[in-house]
Amino acid sequence: MKAVVQRAAEASVTVNGEVIGEISHGLVILLGVTHDDTAEDARYLASKIPHLRIFEDDEGKLNLSLKDVDGELLSISQFTLYGDTRKGRRPNFMKAANPSEADELYNKFNQLVREEGVQVETGSFGEMMDVHLINSGPVTLILDSKDR
Repeated sequence: MKAVVQRAAEASVTVNGEVIGEISHGLVILLGVTHDDTAEDARYLASKIPHLRIFEDDEGKLNLSLKDVDGELLSISQFTLYGDTRKGRRPNFMKAANPSEADELYNKFNQLVREEGVQVETGSFGEMMDVHLINSGPVTLILDSKDR
């Protein structure tokens, strides 16, 4: 499972012209699921992300976590994180999990983050979405549940 973690001053996701999720301060997560991901991968990322120290303290150092700053999380499913661009010019998405498995693990991740005490807003799985964010810093990290 891969997660692109972006610190955001604000963010929202729109489907068919309607805002379906928005946060005022926190993190935007683009989450990709591959074939061999399990609930344990979701659990690993859901426990790691809310505690990443990527927000500034009073001295301007990255010492505070999403939980420390009482931030929110906007979670967006993103199968294209498993796009393979090594050959040709059209990405191959064979490494992305099938939609039913990916949706289940995406929802599991969101539920586990909520259990960490974080407000979670979401996109709509499988829909064409427009994501608006102001990346604060900018701070962007890529996490892979296989790299533990």
